[in-house]
Amino acid sequence: MDAAQSQDVDLTTLVWPRGPRIYEIDTWVWLFELSRKYGTRVDLSCVDPAEWDAIAEFGFDAMWLMGVWERSPAGIAIANRNQSLRDDFERALPDFREEDDVGSPYCVRRYSVDPHLGGDRGLAVARQELVRRGMRLILDFVPNHVAPDHPWVIEHPEYFVQGSAEDLRSHPASFLESGGHIFACGRDPYFPPWSDVLQLNAFHSGLRQAVVETISSIASQCDGVRCDMAMLLLNSIFERTWGYAAGQRPQTEYWSDVIPAVKKAYPNFLFMAEAYWDLEGELQQRGFDFCYDKRLYDRLEHESAEAVRLHLCAELGYQERLVRFIENHDEPRAAATFSPEKLRAAAVTIATVPGARLFYEGQFEGRKVKLPVFLGRRPDEPVDQDLFAFYSRLLKAINAPAFREGRWSLCERSGWPEDSSYLNLVAWSWRNGDDCCLVVVNLTSSSAQGQVRTPWNELRGRMWRLSDSLSGASFERNGDEMLSPGLYVGLGPWQYHLLRFGMV
Repeated sequence: MDAAQSQDVDLTTLVWPRGPRIYEIDTWVWLFELSRKYGTRVDLSCVDPAEWDAIAEFGFDAMWLMGVWERSPAGIAIANRNQSLRDDFERALPDFREEDDVGSPYCVRRYSVDPHLGGDRGLAVARQELVRRGMRLILDFVPNHVAPDHPWVIEHPEYFVQGSAEDLRSHPASFLESGGHIFACGRDPYFPPWSDVLQLNAFHSGLRQAVVETISSIASQCDGVRCDMAMLLLNSIFERTWGYAAGQRPQTEYWSDVIPAVKKAYPNFLFMAEAYWDLEGELQQRGFDFCYDKRLYDRLEHESAEAVRLHLCAELGYQERLVRFIENHDEPRAAATFSPEKLRAAAVTIATVPGARLFYEGQFEGRKVKLPVFLGRRPDEPVDQDLFAFYSRLLKAINAPAFREGRWSLCERSGWPEDSSYLNLVAWSWRNGDDCCLVVVNLTSSSAQGQVRTPWNELRGRMWRLSDSLSGASFERNGDEMLSPGLYVGLGPWQYHLLRFGMV
């Protein structure tokens, strides 16, 4: 019996852990490189077990196989005529050839696994391989638009935002004619339309029911979905974007209709929203289990340590349903965005605060080229062995009961009248029973010192050994002093501590 047939685990009963660690892979590129490595074509049905093992060693709870759905030949043809896209392709891949454009994974022709990747059977094999290693599977769902050759274009044109012949004449980049209908191209309210996709009408009740059926079909094949640009389907956003063309605004919200209907049959199925514009809280209210925390990413990149600290003052229940990251397929590569020192400080931060933690394949190796999602291969880049070793230590450190099941709290820090550098320190703690950890990060390019108050009264009256899981350093400190005035911490630019507490 092969892995696709084996049912040694009831996949419908898998419960998600709190604060899951998620690993995103560009599926097409990953399989291309495995094929080159092994000298034979590799798809999802025949990945060498050693490859799954190597990923599982990092302790991930889930793998997001980005881009498994059937690509659109119509979308590929449109993309290859787009000079701006071709320029992006050639910047990322200097020896770009037209066949390298395998189509955007967000221009979905059909929610069936692309045959090139192994089809639905290949995905079933991959899922069982993940389950055997304690990992869950996340796939994409694109609610805002579909490819021009999606079956709904012929079978259900009423599911789309449509225009007139005059719209097509006046705005040829915003509309497309197919099957006697004129369809609007997909867009969000702040950017030009995407010419390779057609805009679905979130206000149409028939579409909403069709989406429930589509996601339910997806849910039978995986454990969760990452919903592309999820905020575009909120009634207020959709009405502002499409106005009269969308018809009458419904009394109910799109996601409030869709998510509970899917979870009725698949109660443990996870919904993760790509979210922007400070709409994370509203999307959580509409049923999403997790939402992107792009605001934290922006603050780590551009703002002060105090801005990060204030961000972490938000209500804990809200924070626990955010997805923290410094890299994914939409963002520039972290190694190209941050200095080596700042990158490590940012990585420690997103890996040790509450919520889901998202890591992107190539992040640990220090890849710098941001690959357009259309491309099926990428340029070779050297592995940054020091960075890889850092991430290996970091992922091992957070695979501990304190970070898994513990209680998190933001720590107070203070300084001295003549030295305000303590404001550049941000600190928090985790505790699960006797497993106590303290994280302190200097989020600035200058040295900083201050006193960090630990929140555990049990420290009183004893000496404690503080072992840094990342540097290997060890310190002995007095518990009374750590409670008041606080543990003295001095850190150089972008330095950090991840301290485990043990009695001397």
